[in-house]
Amino acid sequence: MSMPSHLISLQEVYRQLEKPDVIVVDCRFVLGNPDAGKEAYLQGHIPGAIYMDLEKDLSGPVQEHGGRHPLPDLGRLSILLGESGIDDSTRVFAYDDQGGAMASRFWWLLRFLGHNRVYLMDEGYTRWQENGFPVSRESAKPSAKTFVPRVQSHLLASMHDVREKLDDPETVLIDSREHTRYLGEAEPIDPVAGHIPGALNYFWKESLDEQNRWKSGSELSERFAKLAKDSEIIVYCGSGVTACPNVLALMESGFDKVKLYAGSWSDWISYPENPVAQGEE
Repeated sequence: MSMPSHLISLQEVYRQLEKPDVIVVDCRFVLGNPDAGKEAYLQGHIPGAIYMDLEKDLSGPVQEHGGRHPLPDLGRLSILLGESGIDDSTRVFAYDDQGGAMASRFWWLLRFLGHNRVYLMDEGYTRWQENGFPVSRESAKPSAKTFVPRVQSHLLASMHDVREKLDDPETVLIDSREHTRYLGEAEPIDPVAGHIPGALNYFWKESLDEQNRWKSGSELSERFAKLAKDSEIIVYCGSGVTACPNVLALMESGFDKVKLYAGSWSDWISYPENPVAQGEE
């Protein structure tokens, strides 16, 4: 029996676009240029799509701990989702133009709030345009609904969880950043270079092929072939955003004990007593 996929093709999104139970969410965002995603949305988007901003909607305010993109206030996000036309009956298709990095964060948040009928659109908005599918400049006005959150706390790992599991052979820690950042050879964003001791490096973009399409389920399974299916897996990146495509890729490969360390590296190093490793493990 094949596993249900968390991905949906451009063609399938187009076929489903007019269905009354479908909401499309545009998650385009450029790190370091926070207005670029909304500007791109206003220039053109999938017809009927609503816009969700990584930093204003899908993250909370930065504080001493919690990392560069802390989880948003879940009550506020739940109200926003309802105002966006999302409830238990809705199927949600999310997209971006960043290989799924931003849309995966939205995908994970919806699943964390107990809504599993959410899918990541493969290939992204530019490919949608290149295929000649329709675009619109009109802002969507969905009918408001009531989104009822059911928090799935087993999908989330805290800094304390990670610290407790550092030497646990049953737990695998995955660092989703580029290899040079994992090694500590380069750190363009955070004040400390390196990785959490014991973490394995699986750069998130390795789930995509040369055309920026998601690899097949069998190719993804091959990517994670060294990991035991019954292990608990905790995934992190720099700030809990690009770890999310790795969470999706692992679930697409049949791993079901996968947690996001939402604060990620930027949270870990905010505690000076936490150990830091550099170089290969």
